[in-house]
Amino acid sequence: MQQIPAALADIQNLSVLSSENEAIREWKNSGKKVIAFQCTYVPEEIIYAAGALPVRLIGDSQLANYDEANAYMYSNTCSFIRNCLELVLRNRYTFLDGLAAGSTCDCSRRLADVWEHYRYTPFVHVIGVPRKISPSAYELYKLELRQFMDKLAEYLNVPITEEALRKAIEVYNRRRQLLRELYNLNKQDTPPLSGSELMSILNASAAVPPEIFNNLLERLLEELKANPRQVRGQFRIMIGGSPLNNPEFIRAVEEHGGLVVIDELCTGVRYWWEGVDLERYGGPVEALSRRYLHNFACPRMEPSDDRLQRITRLVKDYRVEAVITQMVRYCVPQTLEQPLVKDLLHELGLPVLELDVEYGMGGTGQITTRIQAFFEMLRGRKSG
Repeated sequence: MQQIPAALADIQNLSVLSSENEAIREWKNSGKKVIAFQCTYVPEEIIYAAGALPVRLIGDSQLANYDEANAYMYSNTCSFIRNCLELVLRNRYTFLDGLAAGSTCDCSRRLADVWEHYRYTPFVHVIGVPRKISPSAYELYKLELRQFMDKLAEYLNVPITEEALRKAIEVYNRRRQLLRELYNLNKQDTPPLSGSELMSILNASAAVPPEIFNNLLERLLEELKANPRQVRGQFRIMIGGSPLNNPEFIRAVEEHGGLVVIDELCTGVRYWWEGVDLERYGGPVEALSRRYLHNFACPRMEPSDDRLQRITRLVKDYRVEAVITQMVRYCVPQTLEQPLVKDLLHELGLPVLELDVEYGMGGTGQITTRIQAFFEMLRGRKSG
């Protein structure tokens, strides 16, 4: 077993969203607020420019019982959202001061509705997100961001200045640059990090102050350069599908011969893929609206051509040999788009394993059996 770099161990210790997270605890002890965001269409830069810490709701991959949440939501609400609500009801998120959500799906909206109705935090806001990418959509989304800024500034009783926005954009652009450098290492035949390790790094990126994360990631890149590691697998795998924050799921793939080199997830590549281009668009709100609406798109967005082209580029750049898609039950955007993505991947000659899962089903027997059978099929194709 290869030794874990010291910086990676430090990052993994900060990858859990809870009051036990040392970085969150220190932030709260300094008297500052923590605002949760629930969607990649919520600009973290705005929250950070207001002096609050943005953290992403990621649920608990070990939690399988949603009895309390089921009393507040229909059973056909996706289990990722019910998982998040269950943690609220179990008082796991008492350190939060607010929630900022995007209107990207009905389940996301229902979480925000329940959250606001029962006043789990003093601040709740839903950002309207257009479904189309067009000039008028950018203008509408920009108005939504300004409303969000005004409401957040009023709650925190601080002005959100252009200077503060520019500084926040610089910090988060640096984080995206470092994550890109880390992911680029996966283009090697034997990457230095496993997919499950990368997932824990992504979890930490959305749970700690960005300067702390950037420093840790710089350390990790230096350590990997000084002491190269080699992670091996029989097949280069892309992971796609619904929100996923579960390193155990990735580990189940790796244990059966998969080398997870890239993902196509809103909690992965789609979260950090593009930077905010201040030089091109001038004002920070304009630049934020362009980046967040035209980033690597969610399956809900139209048209889908750009998104499918990006998936194709990832497949080629990372030399993907097969794709595993995990679809959380009742995740409507992902389920509706999946046939398009599957057809694309088949045109590229890639086998696809589609897993219909409840959020948090990592290395369970059913999932493991299907993954094992998929890799047996891949080995048969390779030997034949």
